[in-house]
Amino acid sequence: MKAVLSLIAGALLMTATPACAQSHHHEDAIGKISVSGVGKSFQAPDVASVSAGVVTQAPTAQLAMQKNSKKMNAVITSLKSAGIQERHIQTSQLSLNPQYDYTNRKQPRITGYQARNTVSARSENLDQVGPMLDALIEAGANNINGIQFSVKDPEEAKSEARRAAVKDARRKAEEMATAAGIRLGRILQMSESTGGFQPPQPMMMRAMAADMAESTPVQGGEQTLAVTVNIIYAID
Repeated sequence: MKAVLSLIAGALLMTATPACAQSHHHEDAIGKISVSGVGKSFQAPDVASVSAGVVTQAPTAQLAMQKNSKKMNAVITSLKSAGIQERHIQTSQLSLNPQYDYTNRKQPRITGYQARNTVSARSENLDQVGPMLDALIEAGANNINGIQFSVKDPEEAKSEARRAAVKDARRKAEEMATAAGIRLGRILQMSESTGGFQPPQPMMMRAMAADMAESTPVQGGEQTLAVTVNIIYAID
């Protein structure tokens, strides 16, 4: 009985293997068209993050940190007063470094210490950004690294860009097929690559000075999200 079953199994394997190989061979032998399509979505940002802090110098490390801590506490208080929630304020850098005099290159000497403390503040109300910058300067912040704009929920923008990318790829494939006098077939393979939003560099429209009456105007502009799809079509 075992011998009979082995013969049957062997016969089935011999029957199935050529069919499988033939299927793979047919898949590799068919004509193909490969295209890439790009779709873009444009959206106004609704989140802003500001990186700012205090840099202080003093003859000793302890004094440099004391001076920095005093000013930084005022900066954090000013952020809260400007309407920034405490959970949206995060320390992003804290450092203490000696300052050297290199007049004598063989034996440079320490002349003092520099303390640096930086926080990132996030706001979902872009109207807060200008007053927030003013409050930072008035509180003693002397180091503003910049503003980053982002989109809180980018999924709808991704979907819009993805649909546009597929349409773009299809259009290119149909143009190629028509020019070659062939007919476009089914999709054999599809892949996607999505980049993040590409924001324009925000510009602060005036110098940030505490003695100026008007709030610092900041424009969020518009951000672009791009999706690229790669599609391989069969040729009928």
